[in-house]
Amino acid sequence: MIYFFRLFVALFFSVSVYGERIRVASYNVKNYLVMDRLAGGIWREEYPKPAHECSIIHSIIQKVNPDILALQEIGEMPYLYDLWRDLNITGIGNYRYSFWVKGEENEQRHLSLLSRLPIHTKLAHLDLGFSYFGKTTRPRRGLMEVEFKTKGKTWRLFNLHLKSKWTERDDDPQAASLREKEARVIRDFIRKKYPPQADSLHLVVGDFNDFKNTAPIRRFQKVNKTTLHHMLPCQDTMGYFWTHYYKKQDSYDRLDYIFASPSMFENYTKGSARVNDSLRCLEGSDHRMVYADFEF
Repeated sequence: MIYFFRLFVALFFSVSVYGERIRVASYNVKNYLVMDRLAGGIWREEYPKPAHECSIIHSIIQKVNPDILALQEIGEMPYLYDLWRDLNITGIGNYRYSFWVKGEENEQRHLSLLSRLPIHTKLAHLDLGFSYFGKTTRPRRGLMEVEFKTKGKTWRLFNLHLKSKWTERDDDPQAASLREKEARVIRDFIRKKYPPQADSLHLVVGDFNDFKNTAPIRRFQKVNKTTLHHMLPCQDTMGYFWTHYYKKQDSYDRLDYIFASPSMFENYTKGSARVNDSLRCLEGSDHRMVYADFEF
């Protein structure tokens, strides 16, 4: 009996070490940067993310233990380095590889990624233009693309952060049109580069800032009768799907998603798609981490 237990443990860790089972996570860490903010009940100017919030984020990363962690709302490169250093020094992460993508010039919140797996290709797509009220514009945070190789298979991860519902034009309430156009141009780019019939292995993850039944989410799922991606059913331990808490109106919504191409979906470990609901998780960010496992 002891022999079989030891054999099971050895096989389990061999899967983890050699990357046959890969855990991928997406996490909006809410303003991991210096800004004017309320901290400790006091309004402070040019203040970093409070240590208490950072500690909660570290603990969630430690608990979920993802091999690849896609992040949204990281500040400039030094803030990613600070997070990377804190995780590695404490032994939480041991992430050897990273990638940071700078958005538009006036954008403070950027895309980034930490990985235990070697990154074979890093691409930042910042020129995906579309027309918006007669002017050419682009997704403000750009689009991150990273390529990995696991057990002889090449696969890719796209990380994005679509426009929030904060209204900037009276003729586009909740920026719905802008967000849909961002989703469409990103979807079309991925679809053209990796057509569905090519059996591409890839994931699209991030903060989509919209609900399951809205146009931006539908754009990534189907074109006519062609399935582009499957939405993974991430849920918490209570069976709830929400990933974001909006304190001002006391609402809970699902805004963060993991989409898998049909071929990548075949590698998905059924039942592994989760929303982290660690105690006090909302003290670290207004978003909850989503994650899933894939077998190669």
